[in-house]
Amino acid sequence: MPEAVDLAAYAARIGFTGELLPSAECLRELHLAHATHVPFENIEVLMGRPVRLDIESLWKKLVVGRRGGYCFEQNTLFAAVLEKVGFPVRRLAARVRMGAAGITARNHMLLAVEADGRQWLCDVGFGGEALLCPIAWLPGETSAQFAWKYRLMEEAPGYVLQMWRPEGWLDLYSFTLEEQHAVDYEVANYFTSTPPDSFFRKQLMVDIPGPEIRVTLVGRRLIERRPDGDSEVLLADDAAGLETLAARFGMHFPAGTAFPLMTA
Repeated sequence: MPEAVDLAAYAARIGFTGELLPSAECLRELHLAHATHVPFENIEVLMGRPVRLDIESLWKKLVVGRRGGYCFEQNTLFAAVLEKVGFPVRRLAARVRMGAAGITARNHMLLAVEADGRQWLCDVGFGGEALLCPIAWLPGETSAQFAWKYRLMEEAPGYVLQMWRPEGWLDLYSFTLEEQHAVDYEVANYFTSTPPDSFFRKQLMVDIPGPEIRVTLVGRRLIERRPDGDSEVLLADDAAGLETLAARFGMHFPAGTAFPLMTA
């Protein structure tokens, strides 16, 4: 395990104060703390900068720099932390279904983690519909996570993760149990972050989930999402964007920092 993974520093970053043990209770608390303290964001991609997936680079960005990232960054770091604590971790890949018109590439990273003799689905990097807590590997059983509900369903040859919406169950992504390796994520990361028509290069996207409210910044639209509906305001300019990133997402940039806050 790379020396860059300092469990005490990581715990301080996510506000975790419990005992670090490879138990289901610890896994739940770590997942919840990470999900609610480290935002999903695509600033590096939007700015045309390379997205590094080595632990040292991720540590410098997400922990020391108190930034966020997308699935490959967040789940790679989370997996390294879990393994250092003592959890067995299997790295997986999924096909995102939200808003997809057809079959998509395996361009999302998620984790299968063992704790207390059971397997759990963990994912701290999905963005807008992100899990707050792990899901026990019990297909068909609803996982109530504060104001939100999820379930894992069997679908040969693998599984589908769903989230409850007022209109019914929404497919988030499908996946199998085929283990992925660092090289698989490097390829997926490259083709997610570099093409000019990549979804992540079209507009600013920042998101952080909470027990009752999910806060999302899309372009200049600041959205608060609740189970019973959404509300939003349009930010005036880049300065307001920087203030919002600091106040709502805990990300601080020097005054005058300019990056696209593209209107949506």
